[in-house]
Amino acid sequence: MAQAKRKADTLSPVPQENYTKRARKADDSGKSSTEDQKNGNRNVDDDVTGEGEDSKTKEKLPKDAAVNGDKADDFVDAEEHLPKGGMKTKEVDKETASEDNDAGEGVVKSEGTSGKQVRNGKSNVKGEIGNDNDNDNENGSDDDMENQDDASNEGSPGNHAEDAGENGDNGDEKEEEDEKQEDGEGGGEDAEDLDAEEKKKLHCYQFDGYTYTYQDRPSVIEEREGKIEFRVVNNDDTRDNMIVLTGLKNIFQKQLPEMPKAYIARLVYDRSHVSIAVVRKPLTVVGGITIRPFESHEFAEIVFCAISSTEQVRGYGAHLMNHLKDYVRSTTKIKYFLTYADNYAIGYFKKQGFTKEITLPKKVWMGYIKDYEGGTLMQCSMLPRIRYLDSPKILSLQKAAILRKIRSIGRSHIVHKGLEHFKQESFQPLNPFDIPGLKEAGWTREMDDLAQKPKRGPHHIAMLTILTEMQNHPSNWPFLHPVNRTEVPDYYEVIKEPMDLSTMEVKLENDAYETMEDFVYDCSLIFNNCRQYNGENTTFYKNANKLEKAVIAKLKDFPEYSSCLDILTKK
Repeated sequence: MAQAKRKADTLSPVPQENYTKRARKADDSGKSSTEDQKNGNRNVDDDVTGEGEDSKTKEKLPKDAAVNGDKADDFVDAEEHLPKGGMKTKEVDKETASEDNDAGEGVVKSEGTSGKQVRNGKSNVKGEIGNDNDNDNENGSDDDMENQDDASNEGSPGNHAEDAGENGDNGDEKEEEDEKQEDGEGGGEDAEDLDAEEKKKLHCYQFDGYTYTYQDRPSVIEEREGKIEFRVVNNDDTRDNMIVLTGLKNIFQKQLPEMPKAYIARLVYDRSHVSIAVVRKPLTVVGGITIRPFESHEFAEIVFCAISSTEQVRGYGAHLMNHLKDYVRSTTKIKYFLTYADNYAIGYFKKQGFTKEITLPKKVWMGYIKDYEGGTLMQCSMLPRIRYLDSPKILSLQKAAILRKIRSIGRSHIVHKGLEHFKQESFQPLNPFDIPGLKEAGWTREMDDLAQKPKRGPHHIAMLTILTEMQNHPSNWPFLHPVNRTEVPDYYEVIKEPMDLSTMEVKLENDAYETMEDFVYDCSLIFNNCRQYNGENTTFYKNANKLEKAVIAKLKDFPEYSSCLDILTKK
């Protein structure tokens, strides 16, 4: 695959102080000399020194972080590169605890021949916000950083893994306390503290005479209390920004272990990229997003996105994404985000407003973003009149307005007294139409029958499990989409019943498979068509056999459908 062409496209100059709620101060000692810049010699080995309360940390930036260039003109000045204002975080919707788990998904990008194909597995997700890696991915514990005497510095890069371990112990203790409270053993003070924490999350307001509430995520509360902040950073040679970028690099390298470390470092330190970091004060990086803006084309590419594995289920992922949208939309002309996601990342990006339907013309983005096999291109179109950080309140107000409209035309808000019928020692079955309000609500016996009827057959879960296994298998790449007629003109003359995984996914979502036999038959079409058209020594033929074996193994997990194995074993 031809290597994707990248074009430098920087953000318009803006001051960051208005958005980040902090004044950015440039440290003269952290900047490269003017002479070095003129010679194009940004020495990434220059020391970056960070001071804690009781200790000092001296660290070196990795060599692979150097930005190529022969003249000072090749470098974009920091103040000209960064967009207006500070930044905010990608976060996981706390409506369900699974959003951060989905946020654990992401897309992997790499350059060169070996890096053009998407690697399967959670470790390859672009926003892999949920890997089982140790927390030494925070600021400093990396091969490219040398930490010195920072054992006592709580916010220093080298101590975050140790701090995370302590937090883990505290989490276990809290879990034990919660169990005691459930069993009635907890003290009254603990219950009061728990109520106080819950009250922090709730916001109440009056609308049309009714009281409505919505709940803040833990990350929003931490930001409001000043425990964390969201910073927009890029490679401008200032001390704090270089420390934050190094912390981000370490997290991306830990959460995306299949990605080449040099590639991650090169993009994070590249001055044409902008990063938004979640920083626990003073300078402990929790996670972040790196983007490549193409302002003249009105879109930005999300390159990396990750949250530390020890900081999950706190809503950092969705909150970070909301900050990113508000920041980019308010400081640039960018209206769209594009990103490649593997199967583990798709769920997370869908919850953040991304879709597989690409409305941007190909001429706008083709050749500008990294393209690779096995990934799913997703797009997010930002709404110009929405402040995404206020989305919980906006949605709550919309809900209140809808309920008011319902009350004006319906009777569902009327509350009837409880039934006295069941207080009798012996009673006859009650006619549903005698229940006050039920008939007025429009209830019929046919509606009850429909409600009790299962929406999908019992085989749906089994089919979904097998299809997911096929979509995540490393040998699936030839079968993800229909064969291109332009590239293979005679394919549809030879193959009369073409089939692919994307077609099967659509059919499954639309409940087109009435029986498991129908589903397995489509699976067999994929394998048999491939073997019919391609020779035995081809990669396609071998991949079909590998994927078929995986399907047979997964199908054996469902003994009730063992008869379907005959469909696959017939060649």
